[in-house]
Amino acid sequence: MNALIIEDEPEASKRLEKLIRAIVPNVNILQHLDSNKKSVDWLKNNPSPDLIFMDIQLGDGISFQIFEQVEIKAPVIFTTAYDEYALKAFKVNSIDYILKPVDEEELRAAIQKYQRLIQVPDHNKVMDTINLAMQMLTKRYKERFVVKVGEHLKSVETHDILFFFSLEKTTFAQTADGRKNILDFTMDQLEGLLDPSRFFRINRKYIVNMKSIQDMISYSNARLRLVLKTSNDNEVIVARERLQKFREWLDV
Repeated sequence: MNALIIEDEPEASKRLEKLIRAIVPNVNILQHLDSNKKSVDWLKNNPSPDLIFMDIQLGDGISFQIFEQVEIKAPVIFTTAYDEYALKAFKVNSIDYILKPVDEEELRAAIQKYQRLIQVPDHNKVMDTINLAMQMLTKRYKERFVVKVGEHLKSVETHDILFFFSLEKTTFAQTADGRKNILDFTMDQLEGLLDPSRFFRINRKYIVNMKSIQDMISYSNARLRLVLKTSNDNEVIVARERLQKFREWLDV
């Protein structure tokens, strides 16, 4: 894989290369470029790389200006300290958008996404993947819930919630410490508030966080039983009609 790094912070550029090499040992880093001008000149006078890692905020302006001056055929993984450009990034060649400081696992997932895309011969499928990412970025999902603990109010971060469940017309959010927090939302309302890349509604009663799944066991009638962390419920079943989408969700 021939890769190009466009990043104006030398230390960030070196660290990014180190992370890329840890993930793709045989990568060929063609060049480190630190400005829009140098990037445009290089892209005009060299063959297209296979993949570009591009910071958005460069010393001489935002890197979207590069796309206005030269045709970029390679897919781009954006890295930036700001999330305000996410939607604009997906309107160009972006296949992923990573906030700084770059996390190795997020970078690995982005590179694996690129590797999957280049194996897909149907261009329409590639565009479907990009369009889905754009749709997800147009909506901001709920990041925390305020719950009542005795006479006190407490803020619970959404990423700390293992799963949501409904019991006797009451909705609960269960966290890693096993605490069941009562919420003033229905399960249908929650489904529209949660990031679908992290949470999936497996049946009428449960919405699960991917990290809550401890085990998956084949169940009768082509269904699947889940073992969830901190849960004593032995009947957490993926509904038959949701099973295929659940498998696709796990495999993203």
